[in-house]
Amino acid sequence: MGAFADAGGTERTLKKNKTTGQPNLLKHHHYTIQRLMQQLEDQELVQGVLQGKPTHQLALYKKFSVPMFRVLLRFARDHAEAEDMLQDGFIRVFRDMGQFRGEGALGGWIRRIMVNTALSHLRKQRDFLRDVSDFTPYENRFQTEEDFAANMDAETLTKTLQKLPPGYRTVFNLYAIDGFSHEEIATQLDISIGTSKSQLFKAREYLKRIIDKSFIS
Repeated sequence: MGAFADAGGTERTLKKNKTTGQPNLLKHHHYTIQRLMQQLEDQELVQGVLQGKPTHQLALYKKFSVPMFRVLLRFARDHAEAEDMLQDGFIRVFRDMGQFRGEGALGGWIRRIMVNTALSHLRKQRDFLRDVSDFTPYENRFQTEEDFAANMDAETLTKTLQKLPPGYRTVFNLYAIDGFSHEEIATQLDISIGTSKSQLFKAREYLKRIIDKSFIS
């Protein structure tokens, strides 16, 4: 049997303690968890998860939760929404662990699940891809996506992206940062290729305004 024979087991594993904000899974065995994170290869962690070992489950969560949270922050409007995405994402990771074939990096496989989870959350929002009515093109010194991130640390970039309307933010993330084509974005979001291109263009224009204001202020 897999690590989580039913979805309820997965959910119980990852439900957060309301007082500490941390997963309820094993507050003890701290030394064991740290040792597993440091000594085991990813494939060994996977095998332990598939065998239902709680220590391996928590070790995998602790190893990947922080970098995946940073990924999700780029899609979410705030930390709370990113936390919800992270919890749902790890439920999917543990549920689907048997599908990981070891043909690529485990982190890359988990990242794809997290991005898909974020998109699933966003698609449920009303007016997710709505246009902003007062949009007008804006000219400044930035011409490419790479220019936006130049001389900007990860935290500042994330906070800047969170100021975008959700549709613009999502398409920009998928295209400029995660490397999706407009065809792939259209399929993922169930929109036309033209809509994807339009959302990207408007996202860039908004970023120009935001970044220029930050330089002026």
